[in-house]
Amino acid sequence: MTDTDTRIQPKKSGLTPRQRRRLSRGAQYVVFVAAVIAFASSADWGRLRNQFAQAHIAQQMFPDLITVALKNTVLYTLSGFVVGLALGMVIALMRLSSVGPYRWVAGIYIEIFRGLPSLLIFIFVGTGVPLAFPDIQYPGGIYGKVAVALGLVSAAYMAETIRAGIQAVPKGQMEAARSLGFSPARAMISIILPQAFRIILPPLTNELVLLFKDSSLVLFLGVTLEQRELSKFGNDLASTTANSTPILVAGLCYLLITVPLGFVVRRMESRTQEAIR
Repeated sequence: MTDTDTRIQPKKSGLTPRQRRRLSRGAQYVVFVAAVIAFASSADWGRLRNQFAQAHIAQQMFPDLITVALKNTVLYTLSGFVVGLALGMVIALMRLSSVGPYRWVAGIYIEIFRGLPSLLIFIFVGTGVPLAFPDIQYPGGIYGKVAVALGLVSAAYMAETIRAGIQAVPKGQMEAARSLGFSPARAMISIILPQAFRIILPPLTNELVLLFKDSSLVLFLGVTLEQRELSKFGNDLASTTANSTPILVAGLCYLLITVPLGFVVRRMESRTQEAIR
């Protein structure tokens, strides 16, 4: 074999796949940092500070921000969550019932209240129900109205969550309970539901976060100064002072609640996944 017949294999050149990934990742970081810098440099920070960061206006919000607005927001949220959880439990069990009409009613309820905007539900509870049933009085006044409105909205979502949790429990659990002499109702309450709630606790907590934000719709029910929640409180003070600082402070109060709850949800989800593994 001569030298001319010998095929010389060229040496491989270029970057390895790992090096290309690192280079691509580094380029993305550079583009991201450049975009942030460009955005920050183009903003008029002086006008933003004058409109959203006036310390003396923020001071005017205290202590009513905590003792009135935040307190009412928490009460509205918890009352709606309790009503929604109780109603959602009933609807979930109806959805799983062997009785056809129960399943049909539960299915229609879920489809309607998941399909309608929350705002329409609040208007219906605040104006429609009193017109249709003049003799009906909500217990607790505005707190009862909010509990019903938020409960109706959240129950549709909680019902599907609870139903999925019940169905996630192995069927052998019910069979074992029945073999031990448990009635279906007792087996559901003592055996199935406790296991189901351990599974659905993260999504239920997430629903609590959503209700906390939906409580801002209370203003459509008509509230007094002492019944205002965070959004209404911040908006009223912003209109009075012609400044948006109260809105920013109200938003920070929302984050003060929702961010820790979101962290709790992620922790519970990770623990649930580890338990499943």
